[in-house]
Amino acid sequence: MDGSKTITQMSVRERQDILAAVAEALELSAEEALSEGNRGFAVNSQSLALTIRGSADTLASEDLRAAEILLQQAMTLIEGFRLRYVERPQTPTLQ
Repeated sequence: MDGSKTITQMSVRERQDILAAVAEALELSAEEALSEGNRGFAVNSQSLALTIRGSADTLASEDLRAAEILLQQAMTLIEGFRLRYVERPQTPTLQ
């Protein structure tokens, strides 16, 4: 299949992988934010990462709507942080 897949088109393994990757990106973004003094973003990002990691099996296999919502929230959070700091160099986490 060419192009992107929706969450419903992904296999359980693919959903687990994407959830893990997004949780990792959130954790790395939280570390960056903390080093820049943005404690609020760091706490929110880390909390969302923990929620995703703690529920990954259920999200990947049973609750696809919740997985979709959490992934959307994560991407919005990361993008909002990236846009707030447009003058700083891009890291692999936030590109």
